[in-house]
Amino acid sequence: MGDVARKSFVATLVAVAVIASALAIWHLKILVALLLLGLIIASAMRPGVEWLNERHVPRALGVAIHYLGFVCTLGFLLWLIVPRALDQTEKAIGTLPTSKADVAEAASHSHGIKHEILIGIQHRLERLPNGTGLIHPAVTYGRTALEVLVGILFTFTIAAYWIFDKERAQEALANLARPRKRKRIVETWNLIEAKLGGYVRGSLLMVAFVSTVLSLAFWAIGVPFWLLIGVFAGIVELVPVIGPLAAGLVAIGAGLTVSWQTAAAAAGAVYGLRLLQDYVIGPKVLGHATGVPPLIILITVTSVGLLFGGFYVLLSTPLAAVLATIVDVTVFDKDPAKEKVPALIFPERDAETG
Repeated sequence: MGDVARKSFVATLVAVAVIASALAIWHLKILVALLLLGLIIASAMRPGVEWLNERHVPRALGVAIHYLGFVCTLGFLLWLIVPRALDQTEKAIGTLPTSKADVAEAASHSHGIKHEILIGIQHRLERLPNGTGLIHPAVTYGRTALEVLVGILFTFTIAAYWIFDKERAQEALANLARPRKRKRIVETWNLIEAKLGGYVRGSLLMVAFVSTVLSLAFWAIGVPFWLLIGVFAGIVELVPVIGPLAAGLVAIGAGLTVSWQTAAAAAGAVYGLRLLQDYVIGPKVLGHATGVPPLIILITVTSVGLLFGGFYVLLSTPLAAVLATIVDVTVFDKDPAKEKVPALIFPERDAETG
């Protein structure tokens, strides 16, 4: 009887600990997401840092060079894109009513769907706060901006520290396992990091490629706001499956403001490029870096979006890659040392260093 009571007590403690851990992770999900994002960034940078280290550049300086390159690239893109995007945005806004009186006048001369849209805009304009009513939203947005800045700094700090402390973390984790399994744990860890690094570098290449190609295509076709839509299509490339569909719908909608032929050409450009990515660029360049089937990615993206929200969708594919790798090694008994992933930018030897 005492043995049964003791086992029941232990089982209850385990259940309570599991539930408490799940609740803690749920409430700290933003922190967990930032930690995972920091590890992903470190995985993408590590081959470059190791490549520089082999050429007698200290790792700390290598990390600083990567961050400086990122900031310079971002600044160049903003200098290149923002003025033209603002110009296109001003042209778009210039054709729209901007005050309550303008909206009311436009609504009185319109019919059908356009009339309903303008009436809805008028009602929302009438409910806009003024004077002191704008102070609270300004404070809220300021606090949100500060939180975003802190989150960015925290993420890049985690990435920098992880570059230096990976070996110690691997050793600590491996020591918790039996001696004969320690090597396999380290090899699985390295495989996961190689996949994540290849995925990030490949995704950034795809964002630049898609933004450039579609912007030029939309400009040639005559799609309004071609630069804005092209850059948008490149950015949403980071969102698997759903992103390209959203980009296509936006391009078609913009094209319909000109003619159905322009909309059809825009759709052809978006989905034609999608086919090129899926059947030529993806297999040749990315080589299925994550090793996760598209169906699993779609299910993961949908589940993560519904459970956690839009921000966490960006982490759905890396998370699926991590889980798939663990399942391959533990369930299907694959040898992580023999698994190949595309290095992307860096030679395979450099990509697997660390």
